[in-house]
Amino acid sequence: MDELIRAAALDYHRYPRPGKISVTPTKVLSNQRDLSLAYSPGVAAACDAIVEDPAQAAELTARSNL
Repeated sequence: MDELIRAAALDYHRYPRPGKISVTPTKVLSNQRDLSLAYSPGVAAACDAIVEDPAQAAELTARSNL
Protein backbone atom coordinates (compact mmCIF):
# COMPACT_ATOMS: atom_id res chain seq x y z
CA MET A 1 0.00 0.00 0.00
CA ASP A 2 1.28 3.44 -0.91
CA GLU A 3 2.56 5.23 2.20
CA LEU A 4 0.58 8.41 1.42
CA ILE A 5 -2.65 6.43 1.14
CA ARG A 6 -1.82 4.50 4.31
CA ALA A 7 -1.16 7.68 6.28
CA ALA A 8 -4.28 9.36 4.91
CA ALA A 9 -6.41 6.31 5.73
CA LEU A 10 -5.12 6.19 9.30
CA ASP A 11 -5.79 9.91 9.76
CA TYR A 12 -9.25 9.44 8.28
CA HIS A 13 -10.01 6.78 10.89
CA ARG A 14 -8.53 8.82 13.76
CA TYR A 15 -9.75 12.37 13.17
CA PRO A 16 -11.77 14.32 14.08
CA ARG A 17 -13.21 11.42 16.07
CA PRO A 18 -12.02 7.80 15.98
CA GLY A 19 -14.11 5.30 14.06
CA LYS A 20 -16.70 5.64 11.32
CA ILE A 21 -19.94 4.53 12.94
CA SER A 22 -21.83 6.02 15.85
CA VAL A 23 -24.91 4.93 17.71
CA THR A 24 -27.49 7.59 18.40
CA PRO A 25 -30.91 7.13 19.94
CA THR A 26 -33.97 7.28 17.71
CA LYS A 27 -36.15 8.23 20.66
CA VAL A 28 -35.99 11.12 23.11
CA LEU A 29 -34.19 10.01 26.28
CA SER A 30 -34.56 13.06 28.48
CA ASN A 31 -35.74 11.64 31.79
CA GLN A 32 -36.00 8.51 33.93
CA ARG A 33 -39.35 7.49 32.42
CA ASP A 34 -37.93 7.60 28.89
CA LEU A 35 -34.98 5.45 29.97
CA SER A 36 -37.31 2.99 31.71
CA LEU A 37 -39.41 2.64 28.55
CA ALA A 38 -36.35 2.20 26.34
CA TYR A 39 -34.40 -0.14 28.60
CA SER A 40 -35.41 -2.04 31.72
CA PRO A 41 -38.24 -2.73 32.38
CA GLY A 42 -39.77 -1.35 29.16
CA VAL A 43 -37.70 -3.37 26.71
CA ALA A 44 -39.27 -6.54 28.14
CA ALA A 45 -42.62 -5.57 26.58
CA ALA A 46 -40.99 -5.40 23.14
CA CYS A 47 -39.17 -8.71 23.73
CA ASP A 48 -42.40 -10.43 24.82
CA ALA A 49 -44.25 -9.09 21.77
CA ILE A 50 -41.51 -10.40 19.46
CA VAL A 51 -41.60 -13.84 21.13
CA GLU A 52 -45.37 -13.95 20.54
CA ASP A 53 -45.06 -12.68 16.95
CA PRO A 54 -41.54 -12.64 15.44
CA ALA A 55 -42.75 -10.43 12.57
CA GLN A 56 -42.97 -7.57 15.07
CA ALA A 57 -39.16 -7.46 15.21
CA ALA A 58 -39.18 -5.24 12.12
CA GLU A 59 -41.62 -2.86 13.79
CA LEU A 60 -40.11 -2.80 17.29
CA THR A 61 -36.36 -2.97 16.61
CA ALA A 62 -33.71 -1.73 14.20
CA ARG A 63 -34.15 -4.92 12.18
CA SER A 64 -35.17 -3.94 8.64
CA ASN A 65 -34.90 -0.28 9.65
CA LEU A 66 -31.22 0.46 9.08
